[in-house]
This record gives sequence, structure tokens and C-alpha cells, in this order.
Amino acid sequence: MGEAGLTEATKLAILNANYVMERLRPHYSVLYRGTHGRIAHECIIDIRPLKEASGITEEDVAKRLMDYGFHAPTMSFPVAGTLMIEPTESEDLAELDRFCDAMIAIRHEITRVQDGEWDVKDNPLVNAPHTQADLMDAEWNRSYSREIACYPSAHAKAAKYWPTVNRVDNVFGDRNLVCSCPSIENYMEE
Repeated sequence: MGEAGLTEATKLAILNANYVMERLRPHYSVLYRGTHGRIAHECIIDIRPLKEASGITEEDVAKRLMDYGFHAPTMSFPVAGTLMIEPTESEDLAELDRFCDAMIAIRHEITRVQDGEWDVKDNPLVNAPHTQADLMDAEWNRSYSREIACYPSAHAKAAKYWPTVNRVDNVFGDRNLVCSCPSIENYMEE
């Protein structure tokens, strides 16, 4: 990559992050903007005001992104109640737009919770992610449709990424890690 390549990659990552920030700024509060209104290579959006108004958390937003086909961004770092979005230099404009469209759609979903259209405890955000098993289950006892749950965007309909499991308790998992690796003794040479 060399010095010139690294410099170019850095510039593109910063450009991509600022593009995402500009697209999301009308819908979310953005933290750590500089004196010229720009950010560095990461866009930190503040979910705390939305949580206060709707009960929807940063984890709900992160898990719902899986239904749209995205890996969750970093949660609550460096600030609790935020999402840190770090688009790389290799993301093309179409993928950045697809991500921003998903985040904007999620913001509209949060509004539906805020306005009482969706129940605080039974909506696509708090029940995300939705699996193929959810879609195929004979019983559907949620207040929203299977289509809203599993196919929230045109892209999800055309090229669906299926989460393999429903929501897991991240904090419990972090505090009770079970290593599935072989014992260290298996790696020792005699």
C-alpha cells in the first residue's frame, strides 16, 4: 500500500464517514463534530434522546440493522447509548446509501413507536433480529407483519441475509464467555 496508498485510503475513509454523517444528520444527533461541522473517520450517532422518547435502545437499532442485512456497528463506545459507524475506504457509494437508507428507515420505525402506532414491547426493533425460523413458524403472534419483520427493504427482499439466531443477551455473553477451543495442553509440544 505504501505511504501514498495509506494516505489515499485514509482520505476515502474520512470522506465516507462524512457522507454518512450528512445523510444521517437530519434523522439522528451526531456527536464529536469539529469546528467546521465535520467528523474524522467515524460517525457517532446518539441514541440516548430517542431512548428517552421511545424506549428504543442502541442495541435495538443495532439488532434491527441485521434484518436489513448489516452487521451491527460498535455500541456504546466511546459514549454509552451511541452507535459508532466506521465506513472503510472500500465501501462504494451504493453500499453507503443502502446503509444510510436502512438507518433512516429504522429512524422512521422508532417514530412509529414514539407515536404509539407500535407497542413499546412488541415492535420490529425490540424483537430484532428476525430469523428464517420466525418467518416459517406457523404461529405469528406479533403486532406487525412478517414482511415488516423479515423483509424491511427492497434489498432485503432481493438478497436477504438471514441471522441464524434471535437476540442474545450480549452482556451475559461477554461476562460468561465459554471458549470452544481445544485445551491449551493440546497445543503443547513434547
